[in-house]
Amino acid sequence: MVTSNKDRGVVQAVSGPVVVARDCPASMYELVRVGHERIVGEVIRLEGSSVTIQCYEATDALAVGDPVERTGMPLTVELGPGLMSSIFDGISRPLEKIAVLSQSVFIPRGVDVPSLDRERQWYFEPDPSLTVGRLVTAGDWIGSVQETPLILHRVMVPPGTMGTVKWFAPAGWYTITDCVLEVTHQGATKPITMMQRWPVRQPRPIVEKLVANTPLITGQRVLDTLFPCVQGGTCAVPGAFGVGKTVISQALSKYSNSDGIVYVGCGERGNEMAEVLRDFPELTMSLPNGEQVSIMNRTLLVANTSNMPVAAREASIYTGITIAEYYRDMGYHMSMMADSTSRWAEALREISGRLAEMPADSGFPAYLAARLASFYERAGRVKCLGNPERTGSVTVVGAVSPPGGDFSDPVTTATLSTVSVFWGLDKRLASRKFFPAVNTSISWSKNVQALEPWYEANYPDFPSIRQMVRQILQMEEDLSEIVALVGRDALAEGDKVILAAASMIREDCLQQNSYTSYDAFCPFLKSMLMLRNIVLWYKLAQKAISETDRDGGTGTTSGLSSRLTFAALRDEQMDLLNRLSRMKFLEPNMGEHELRQNLDALRDDILKSFRDRDWAIVA
Repeated sequence: MVTSNKDRGVVQAVSGPVVVARDCPASMYELVRVGHERIVGEVIRLEGSSVTIQCYEATDALAVGDPVERTGMPLTVELGPGLMSSIFDGISRPLEKIAVLSQSVFIPRGVDVPSLDRERQWYFEPDPSLTVGRLVTAGDWIGSVQETPLILHRVMVPPGTMGTVKWFAPAGWYTITDCVLEVTHQGATKPITMMQRWPVRQPRPIVEKLVANTPLITGQRVLDTLFPCVQGGTCAVPGAFGVGKTVISQALSKYSNSDGIVYVGCGERGNEMAEVLRDFPELTMSLPNGEQVSIMNRTLLVANTSNMPVAAREASIYTGITIAEYYRDMGYHMSMMADSTSRWAEALREISGRLAEMPADSGFPAYLAARLASFYERAGRVKCLGNPERTGSVTVVGAVSPPGGDFSDPVTTATLSTVSVFWGLDKRLASRKFFPAVNTSISWSKNVQALEPWYEANYPDFPSIRQMVRQILQMEEDLSEIVALVGRDALAEGDKVILAAASMIREDCLQQNSYTSYDAFCPFLKSMLMLRNIVLWYKLAQKAISETDRDGGTGTTSGLSSRLTFAALRDEQMDLLNRLSRMKFLEPNMGEHELRQNLDALRDDILKSFRDRDWAIVA
């Protein structure tokens, strides 16, 4: 592209990823090309005729006097068929295509490859309601493309476009640059293709934000039952190195009830993204017709690893959320996994330092909290633009890596002030191979009240079960200090029942083994019924012990004087307790009816066991 002198500047100074150029009348956040290799950069400061640019590629060999070329547009992402099941770098360049073109494992500097394949043809079917003369506005469906077996890609009128349909393409094979619709507005005709562009820093428009009221089912019992997240919610997963942040993010990507996943590896190690690329194609899910398809058909990867320039970490975050918003506008429920936002914050700190800005806590910029909040605020359940009326959502799960697991770190503190769910990971649990290593004492969720109507409609008994489980775990924590001082034998019999129930909840319910078919994913029904049975046993055991204590140790029918102890109860019900601990071995693929049948049978046996003993008093 030939540019005039007014569209070009020259490099004045270079400091790592930050470049200062003069005589370059660019706009804020405009995309520029720096140097003879045309390195991608973005304007982040304007000072007279000088601009400050953050480069998304290595600035080695850049010299003073090298050209800086304006593009006249902000950093944008191409949106259209072909996104799903692809892998991009931080600025939405397709890595597979770059590898073919460069014949190298490294990305050449300045490589300019479009995000979407211009030559691939897609079978486009116009929307049945589309007719010549109809008025269409932004967000209206004009057709569809079967992008993957799991994603029906809705082709929409781009935001800011409206008019009367002059012509639309019949069903057939088209590329993303072929015109599929022509609209006229105020005498001007505008062609519309299957591809649209959108600036990554700008949220896509919506009609209104709605209250999120449907749970995000993760398949992890501790998350779904105790600290639920909603579709359209925001979650933070902070923890030290090696406690399982990436494992939880990948588990959500594999098994959650989202329609699509955008997984952003933001500054993490390259081998973690390699593991995703290796494992995800092997995982399958069932279509309604019983066919097994790879979950990569609903997954998009943005791989911005720690050996890439730091500035590209910010671009990868915004690229991921923009793509998720695009699929949300089709009416899908999307989840975005950002692993990890701490690396993005470190990039902000480095750029801020090179700009000589006044540092705040731990050297991070003073606007750190505002940047994090503006990102998380793009999540939510919304009413989408256009016809037909539909709702969609974007759920954001951000892993945070505080140094040494210190949750007072500025990034963690700023994140927790914004998100609605906090899944705090504990290094002590991780060292015991306890997965998920979620510390139930420090984790919380603000979504429980919002989900009460859903629980009432589907599982009316669950809120009381959840409350009792939280009480048992809290009482166990209070008793743990006493046990550490005087030992378990010094406790009252009722307290021993509390510890036994808490142990069953933690070891046999909340802990999961991701390498097994029965525990890698747990349906909500199974999680709820498992907790129901444990809580039922706890209530009956406490009642039996308290009643025999009140009666002075006299049995209800035998007349024998024998005060019921926890040891006696445990010996009497050894087989029953073993069955409670084996509930997790039920295969989730056996179906809800059979799951309920098995766990209801165990509930009946618990009731029968207490009813048949002469020391049991069952209400």
